[in-house]
Amino acid sequence: MAEKTVGIKGMTCGHCEGRVSKEIMAIPGVIKVVASAENGNAIISADSEIPQDSIERAVQAAGYSIVP
Repeated sequence: MAEKTVGIKGMTCGHCEGRVSKEIMAIPGVIKVVASAENGNAIISADSEIPQDSIERAVQAAGYSIVP
């Protein structure tokens, strides 16, 4: 199992966390997502390495952006 932490800009509340989690969970292979507005990140667990561009597209679809 692979785990990756990505910084996310713009999350401010639980609703934001839910939107980000929902979009990232739609990526094939993702098992679990823990998004944190307080920490400004999401911890993604997957059964294999998930391409960064897939994560970026999912975060953008939720209305947020990746912190470089």
